[in-house]
Amino acid sequence: MSNHGRVTSLSQLNAVIFKDKADASVGRRAVSLFPGLGYAACYKILQRVYKYGGQPVANEFLGANYKQQFENAFGPKTGKAIMSATAGSLIGIGEIVLLPLDVLKIKRQTNPESFRGRGFLKVIADEGFGLYRGWGWTAARNAPGSFALFGGSAFAKEFIFKLQDYSSATWTQNFVASIFGASASLIVSAPLDVIKTRIQNRNFDNPESGFNILKNMAKNEGFSAFFKGLVPKLLTTGPKLVFSFALAQTLIPAFDKILSPPKL
Repeated sequence: MSNHGRVTSLSQLNAVIFKDKADASVGRRAVSLFPGLGYAACYKILQRVYKYGGQPVANEFLGANYKQQFENAFGPKTGKAIMSATAGSLIGIGEIVLLPLDVLKIKRQTNPESFRGRGFLKVIADEGFGLYRGWGWTAARNAPGSFALFGGSAFAKEFIFKLQDYSSATWTQNFVASIFGASASLIVSAPLDVIKTRIQNRNFDNPESGFNILKNMAKNEGFSAFFKGLVPKLLTTGPKLVFSFALAQTLIPAFDKILSPPKL
């Protein structure tokens, strides 16, 4: 996603992936693929807790207040799935609260020199709200991405498995539904994800607007540039998103039953 040119050979691909370690030993090249691991771990843990834990709360709120409107607009079955997708979209937009950790993760991975030897607290103190640069594009990416994630899963449960209660899905059903949701999410959000990443990987003192990046990509790299990195994301992020989402969809109802007070 950060590479501005076209990759036409294996040697060029090697340089794009490993950068200054392209000619190093296999071990050193492998280690170079793990910059920003601490930021990534913190961001992903908080993101998953917020997204997977927040969507059921948002969905319950929409169900209690707007269920009839969704059913009137889309029908009972489709309305329920759209409501679940909408709840995911709302939670996805709120995810921008965690944006600074995402920014630091991306910069560590793609532009480590931007830290100039500064630690976490020093970067926070120096950059302040600059760490929220690109928040609009992040929200624009998260809204359809989360809509597709939860919506794809909900549609699979509704129309493939014919489930009346999504929380009653088995592990296998959750896993298959998660494949639909994760694939749809990555494909739908890919163009905005490329723009967001390019905004965030630049030096702190040399920002570039999303619209300028969009214009230059369309002019210099063509339509396919908006889907750069999609295949690696489907091969790597896809399976881990499927696994974590399926696990969450299975465990949340299980914990709910365990923690619910017994009926007298």
